[in-house]
Amino acid sequence: MLSLLIAIPLVGSLLIGLLPSSFTSQRIRSIALAFMAVTGLLTLKLTLDFDLDNPGFQWEEYLPWIPQLGLSYSLAMDGLSLPLVGLSAILTPMAIASSRPDMNRPRLYYSMILLVNAAIAGAFLSQNLLLFVLFYELELIPIYLLISIWGGEKRGYAAMKFLIYTAISGILILAGFLGIAWLSGSGSFDFNAINTQNLSSISQLLLMTILLIGFGIKIPLVPLHTWLPDAYVESSAPVTILLGGLLAKLGTYGLIRFGLQLFPETWQIIAPGLSIVAVFSVMYGALTAISQQDIKRMVAYSSIGHMGYIIVAMAAGTEVSLIGAISQMVAHGLILAILFHLVGIVEVKVGTRDLKLLNGLMNPLRGLPLTSALLIMAGMASAGIPGLVGFVAEFLVFQGTFAVFPIQSLLCIIASGLTAVYFVILLNRTCFGKLDNELAYYPQVSFSEQAPALILALLILFLGVQPSWLLRWCEPTAKQMAIELSIHPVQQVAIQPENPSSL
Repeated sequence: MLSLLIAIPLVGSLLIGLLPSSFTSQRIRSIALAFMAVTGLLTLKLTLDFDLDNPGFQWEEYLPWIPQLGLSYSLAMDGLSLPLVGLSAILTPMAIASSRPDMNRPRLYYSMILLVNAAIAGAFLSQNLLLFVLFYELELIPIYLLISIWGGEKRGYAAMKFLIYTAISGILILAGFLGIAWLSGSGSFDFNAINTQNLSSISQLLLMTILLIGFGIKIPLVPLHTWLPDAYVESSAPVTILLGGLLAKLGTYGLIRFGLQLFPETWQIIAPGLSIVAVFSVMYGALTAISQQDIKRMVAYSSIGHMGYIIVAMAAGTEVSLIGAISQMVAHGLILAILFHLVGIVEVKVGTRDLKLLNGLMNPLRGLPLTSALLIMAGMASAGIPGLVGFVAEFLVFQGTFAVFPIQSLLCIIASGLTAVYFVILLNRTCFGKLDNELAYYPQVSFSEQAPALILALLILFLGVQPSWLLRWCEPTAKQMAIELSIHPVQQVAIQPENPSSL
């Protein structure tokens, strides 16, 4: 069952790449959507069959691959990976549907999107460290091509910057995994076979730091974030949905899976410092977003801040904060996807993303009224307005974190207020005001162009009103992770190696 989540989009990618050149772009897009529809139905079946009383891994698959290297084809799903696999099954067809009907080189374009989906699903399901690295790196070249071929004016620079940063991230993660296997004396890279408790404290701290930097680039944490604004702004709207909605979650997922779960004692040592770095990212993202004139760049910087909420919650390590961290990953993905999709519509119809030139789009006759209404709703969700999924996730993050890091929590709450500030600026200048009577005759937005945003808006509203449909899947696993942290108290001499020769 889990292998099919990888195989279906992978087969679809290969099939689309081999289609005759006579196939139109719209027909190829329909084929890509059909493959993702099958993947979505399979994900829905796994979700409905998920055992809510089991906090561990389910549907485990294991096949020895290269035993000499400790590499095995090992897949499993738990309450951490299930919501993210579901998010991937939602956002990938949204990215496909939001692509232009007349896309140039459609066979390469849609095959790369399906390949990215297969790689992301494989990474979320991998239970072997080397297998995770393989899937983690598999999405690198497809995303590079999606940015460099179908991106904006500076797409070459943005794509190369993304390639370099992501390659460094992968090298650091691989180095950390090799260090774990070597120092622990494990003959396998299987997640369940690795025991880091016999490592000295300094060894654990060193390995944890390497992984933190590697995954921190992907998230990204400040100051490892400089690739993000260029990559997000120069990418087309569908590719930005994949970048912000899905790829960034590989970083937060990896920190929980291979940081918090493999190094529970060391995690508690670095948690205070990590929470400070996360708060700095939150404040930096919010304050920088306020100063932007490009609405796409504003949303890009807002993403940095909202990813910081996840890190603060992970650092706290309580049951409620971990539930909040996982739900915030899903909420952030949905909200960011609808924001970038709507910004893409505004750019295509109006011809600009400059706040100084945008106004009056709410005009019912000559503006973009439905797009503006959806943009207002998306801004409210990002600002954490009750009744929408953003509020549920942020409330759990703040509630679960306050008892451990009260100052950091208060600063994050202040940053949440700043989120409302820059979205009020965006919405006020974009949606309201008076249209230019001579120039403002914008093309109408078709239903097919609005459909992805409408679907995402319904999900954001439904999960905000019925949060149990989001929280129930991750609650058992989050509770188990919090218990594992609590039974590993931090020792006062934790930073001193018991046996220096073990280094």
